[in-house]
Amino acid sequence: MDFKEFQKEMRIAYLCGGTGILVSGIIWLISGLSGLYLSKEKSLLIFFIGGMLIYPLGVLLAKLFNRSGKHHKDNPLGKLAIESTAVLFIGLFIAYSIYQIQELWFFPVMLMIIGVRYLVFQSIYGMKIYWLLGLLLIIPGILFLIANQPFHFGGIAGGIIEISFGVLVIIMDNRSNKTLK
Repeated sequence: MDFKEFQKEMRIAYLCGGTGILVSGIIWLISGLSGLYLSKEKSLLIFFIGGMLIYPLGVLLAKLFNRSGKHHKDNPLGKLAIESTAVLFIGLFIAYSIYQIQELWFFPVMLMIIGVRYLVFQSIYGMKIYWLLGLLLIIPGILFLIANQPFHFGGIAGGIIEISFGVLVIIMDNRSNKTLK
């Protein structure tokens, strides 16, 4: 296989990543709303536990759309997706460390970190929309950090952005599959 074929396999197996974005957005939104209505600690707990469920729930949702939810073991883009998870884990550590000093900065820092991770997804799926998604998470992260916005703003914003893009990517995939038939 060549690089474009590896990307195509990833798009087909994971519905262009749309289901993962959608699940992630729902977790962001629930976490942000729990920061507003419950407590910051419960919000973080939901964010951490929910974050661990993104991949399996995204795969399950992809399977509901009749996708395999898995790629060939020799596809190097699958390895890149796993390797980019290191950014996420280190980012969580950084964001939680910053939370210990300034609680309001947790979600803005996470928005920037997740935004950077999505930039890599353009290489994994071959879809420039991931650059836009990454930037649309990074920019509010920077703005919320500078403006010292309330704790829950970043969680809610991340949720709205990711849910919107998750739906958009799924629609794009559906349309591209209809044109192939």
